Amino acid sequence: MIAEPADDLVVLLDERDLPVGEAPRRSVHTDRTPRHLAFSCYLFDERGRILLTRRALEKATWPGVWTNSCCGHPRPGETAEDAVRRRVSQELGAGVDGLELVLPDFGYRAVDASGIVENEACPVWVGRLAGVLRPDPSEVCEHAWVEWDDLVRVADAAPAMISPWAALQVPLLDEALSKAGAA
Repeated sequence: MIAEPADDLVVLLDERDLPVGEAPRRSVHTDRTPRHLAFSCYLFDERGRILLTRRALEKATWPGVWTNSCCGHPRPGETAEDAVRRRVSQELGAGVDGLELVLPDFGYRAVDASGIVENEACPVWVGRLAGVLRPDPSEVCEHAWVEWDDLVRVADAAPAMISPWAALQVPLLDEALSKAGAA
């Protein structure tokens, strides 16, 4: 087992999603996961396609499941934007341009087939992948660029084909992006 860094902490939240403490990331993801702060990021390319990633098979939760471009947890004292940039660099080996918070109040609770619970306040960000994609194989076992409308259809017609958070986020993100495009 790889030792986790001393600063790999998550921010614990109360019922109003206000910070109430911190704990090591690996210790909070159990069958009784406390509410904590996370984020999701969806990265587009110059053609408007979305980067989907397939979670590495050795991940503790949702191994091998297709999901959004990148997920993670801000560390205590770290800004959300800095956390997104850090995780995109760590997971995907690239940078991100045009980062924008689109769904600031998204949250969810889901239970993995193994019984591990996710219970997160999980703001959703969008941006453009900057640089060459070099995924970390311990995080991402596959990736694919897909048309946004195709992902929206999957989330609607076959949500079990993607992570539970992506299945919930995609329709909300599609609505928000459509409104922003119309403005």
